[in-house]
Amino acid sequence: MEEYARALADFVRDHSAWAAPIVLLLAFGESLAFISLLIPAWGALVAIGALIGASGISFWPVWIGGGIGAALGDWLSYWFGFTYKEHVARMWPLSRYPEIVPRGEAFVKKWGIPGIFIGRFFGPLRASVPLVAGIFEMPYWSFQVANFLSALVWSAVLLLFGDIISQIVEWLWRRV
Repeated sequence: MEEYARALADFVRDHSAWAAPIVLLLAFGESLAFISLLIPAWGALVAIGALIGASGISFWPVWIGGGIGAALGDWLSYWFGFTYKEHVARMWPLSRYPEIVPRGEAFVKKWGIPGIFIGRFFGPLRASVPLVAGIFEMPYWSFQVANFLSALVWSAVLLLFGDIISQIVEWLWRRV
């Protein structure tokens, strides 16, 4: 995982014009049900955030790309759950963990719209909450408003976290 994040960060450093599209694709994969298990991209997003201050990459297009990618991943997960409902529970990996859907239903019913925000910031919930929201027919527009707002906040947090870490490391390096 670390090598993957480093290679992507190196590519973005050398080809900064690709920063926003790459972040959009990473955030999309990180937020898409099932695929997020195969593409843990948050480390690469933080690493790219570290490049923002260090290499002069503009924050705004990268942030918007990350927000849009994450929101589209959640939108597709919601649609998939809404369209395929009970069939989703029989697909891998949910078929191996049958307790996930009932637990997800309880979470979505308990937390509602704030649950979309909460789920965005916790890895295991990130891609499953939108899927379950679709399965149990959370109102579409309520979901989408929470989806897009939380995606923009999530993208900013990851990128700024990387930028802050980079600045701290740079400050410490100058002190040595």
